[in-house]
Amino acid sequence: MVRKTAGPPTPGVAPAILGEKTPLPETFSDGLPLPKMMVFDLDYTLWPFWVDTHVTPPLKAKDSNARAVDRWGESFAFYPDVPSILLAASAISITIAAASRTSAPDLANQMLKLLYLRPLPLTNSSTPLSPTTPTTPTFTSSNNSSKDKRAIDVFSHLQIFPGDKKQHFTKLKKQSGLPFEEMLFFDDETRNRNVETLGVVMWLVCDGVSRAEVDKGVREWRRRNGRERSERCAAA
Repeated sequence: MVRKTAGPPTPGVAPAILGEKTPLPETFSDGLPLPKMMVFDLDYTLWPFWVDTHVTPPLKAKDSNARAVDRWGESFAFYPDVPSILLAASAISITIAAASRTSAPDLANQMLKLLYLRPLPLTNSSTPLSPTTPTTPTFTSSNNSSKDKRAIDVFSHLQIFPGDKKQHFTKLKKQSGLPFEEMLFFDDETRNRNVETLGVVMWLVCDGVSRAEVDKGVREWRRRNGRERSERCAAA
């Protein structure tokens, strides 16, 4: 895979601030099975930079924690779709985890603490989000920054350390008690497909996590596990 050379992130990457009517992944509300855990790499998966190469501490939050700047004034934020995806997955009780092999785990954790997610509003129909919601729910932006949530707070498990990612997933299985078959992993590096020998389904993302990539990943997880039909019991 062609990767960006070391240096500041590409200029022009917009901070991940939700606009009005941000649609969610279709698979979150189509009534079909969802993985119990979604695991995300960090660099070039949730955010468009290498935290151990491009970021120079100390970090400072800007724009109500929508982005962070480092010692040299370089700006860092999530890919645009990431906040709504993380909030929506959390809202429908999908366990969220991180699996990163960065050599700067403390800096990665600090970035996750500084970057905030917009609060989760009601769907268009004013009903709570659920995997069986018949229509595609949407987020609307909120100006109440006092209710913004730190990104790190939606993660139930953080495995951030250098090494083979099979180690990360072995720890995630032990911590969560979930089988590997219930895990869907998003990553930008083909070498990390080795986790599939454990039973994890990995979806390769080339330009960061987006709503479309999440839908593709979920559909692949369903296909690989033979779970492409509704598992809800018919009403008596």
